[in-house]
Amino acid sequence: MPTVSVVMSVYNGETFLAEAIDSILAQTLTDFEFLIVDDGSQDNSAEIIRSYQQRDSRIRFFQLERNMGIADARNRAIAEAAGEYITIMDCDDISLPERLEKQVAFLRANPEIGVVGARGRAVSEDLSTPLFELKVPEKHCLIVFATLVGVSFIFTTIMVRAALIKAVGGYQPGRRAGEERDLCWRLLWHRQIGLANIPEFLYIYRRHESSLSHNRNEVLESQRRETLAGILQQLWGEAPEATLNRFLRLRMQEKLGWAERRAAKNDMSRLIESLIVHNLVHTSDKPLLLAEMNRRLEGTTPRLWQQFCHWRRHHFQRQ
Repeated sequence: MPTVSVVMSVYNGETFLAEAIDSILAQTLTDFEFLIVDDGSQDNSAEIIRSYQQRDSRIRFFQLERNMGIADARNRAIAEAAGEYITIMDCDDISLPERLEKQVAFLRANPEIGVVGARGRAVSEDLSTPLFELKVPEKHCLIVFATLVGVSFIFTTIMVRAALIKAVGGYQPGRRAGEERDLCWRLLWHRQIGLANIPEFLYIYRRHESSLSHNRNEVLESQRRETLAGILQQLWGEAPEATLNRFLRLRMQEKLGWAERRAAKNDMSRLIESLIVHNLVHTSDKPLLLAEMNRRLEGTTPRLWQQFCHWRRHHFQRQ
């Protein structure tokens, strides 16, 4: 049995595919299988994968007759995975050489943790220009909190214990957006597992126009919103539209007016209490969560010139 099963879904990824595959084959941990699923590509992706398969026996290639979407494609590989751990890799990104080794070591040293991610860096399409760092919270309670109001994981860095991901049936079939957040939430909700992020940069995210994160069509945005609404429904028994809008704005770090900030504070306070009630975080985590709530609220405060414009507008309206 291999230590790790690396899962990659490919759809028309010929431009950057070779570099992504090479980054996995160059890992310092060599005891892995590499399951690559061609999700009905219309370009030369399948030919590229076959050429690598002929050179490296660790690669297992699966080809879908038509495009099924990222969730179904990954599920195809997960069903075949034989590793102790399962991890995700995107077909246009780069895993740094020690990524697998360090994540396996972390999971073996922390048996209470079921999912571990890592930090990353966003770079330009040709990898030459660093754009920004992708930082993620390290502690379990902050990761859970950020599931709704921030960034919990770089989802393409997560490594999961195989028994856990198979127990929940992998990704929700048919999803083309929000599938990763949904999976991590179901793992947390059904299995009460620990979540963590390694505080090291182990992943390079290539930012280009055709990447999924740039795709903002209505169907994908609807599925992302549906994921967050489903989480709120489980926690509260309802998913108020106004709350959902505020959480989405918090995730985007938008500036909020004074009334919206007060409402967002009430929303986040309610969220913290519900996470404790459902035993998803510990009561002792509350001070840390409240501090994080206040930090996020400070980030929504308008700049001084915005505050002045707000005051002037309302001052003259009263005249």
